[in-house]
Amino acid sequence: MNLSIICDVLGEENNGTTIAAMNLIRSMRAKGHRVKVVCPDEDKRGKEDYFIVSKYNFGPLNGYVEKNGVCLAKPDEEILREAITGADVVHILVPFALGHAAAEMAAEMGIPVTASFHCQAENFTNHIFLMNSDVANRTVYRFFYKQVYRLCTAIHYPTKFICDVFESEVGPTPHYIISNGVNKSFRYHPTEKPEGMKNEIFVMFTGRYSREKSHKVLIDAAAQSKYRDRIRLILAGAGPLEQKLKEYAGEKLPLFPVFRFYSREELVNAFNQADLYVHPAEIEIEAISCLEAISCGLVPVIADSPRSATRYFALTDDNLFRYNDPASLASKIDFWIENPEKKAQMRERYLGYSEQFDFDVCMDRMEHMLLAAAEKGARPV
Repeated sequence: MNLSIICDVLGEENNGTTIAAMNLIRSMRAKGHRVKVVCPDEDKRGKEDYFIVSKYNFGPLNGYVEKNGVCLAKPDEEILREAITGADVVHILVPFALGHAAAEMAAEMGIPVTASFHCQAENFTNHIFLMNSDVANRTVYRFFYKQVYRLCTAIHYPTKFICDVFESEVGPTPHYIISNGVNKSFRYHPTEKPEGMKNEIFVMFTGRYSREKSHKVLIDAAAQSKYRDRIRLILAGAGPLEQKLKEYAGEKLPLFPVFRFYSREELVNAFNQADLYVHPAEIEIEAISCLEAISCGLVPVIADSPRSATRYFALTDDNLFRYNDPASLASKIDFWIENPEKKAQMRERYLGYSEQFDFDVCMDRMEHMLLAAAEKGARPV
């Protein structure tokens, strides 16, 4: 199969969308398919089967865009046509300008279009301070549909949750619900904490430093815990709110958290040193980071936000807390600290539960979706 993958946003593998994109690219190539990639990453210029387009210039807003760790691709008809010609399927990662142009071009050429759903409306509206506006979020979803998804022969949703959310706004779609999958390197092998920190309680969260990830809820909960003097938060990630979060944590906590971006190997090691995983995010399509944590033997405590798919990973009420409620989270953290035997039993349950998210199984299902789309053909427009 000849596959063209369109990435409005790629860049470093420090966010879920980029990681999912690179995993798909590597996996499909490993399976013997030819994969052409269109993206705005200058560091990939000259690499085989990479087609580089320019980035949008936002003038005085460039600094804000860069601070948020993204660059947005500018469509180039000539480059897109070269990358798409001869493709059996054109796969779109996000429904932005480059994806929109590629989807329309592919449809005109009679090439099947597929797309993944990696962007919740709130991921966009939080930047314009309308994250909690139902009208704004509905408008964004309908715009996404018009841009790309109406042209798709198949749509990949990482969770049933986001499939239901989107289809409630735009109606039924040709959907496939497939987890982005957990890399096999995320496995349970308990690792000792560094010298001088063995008596500390490591509570970990992996998430972009942004408003919708709700880091402050976790910081406040740790400050309210009976074990606040022993809790060391490990906040793996990167993002625009890093400095503000550091200042906030410095005022609240006896032990200053670890703020840093981890490589995959470092993240696996950190998970295996940690005592508990907390996922406080209010907005989440899947949260592979939570699945990576439980695959490494961590018991999670997850926000019960109605706008987060991650809540469905909770196996008991003790794995859930009331979202945006630090006191509720503090009580659940204390419960797991005080009940090590129950935590050990729950660890075993979660290790079994995590097997369904095996990366190879998920990539086999993605391949099946793409092959089925190629066979079915382009969607009539």
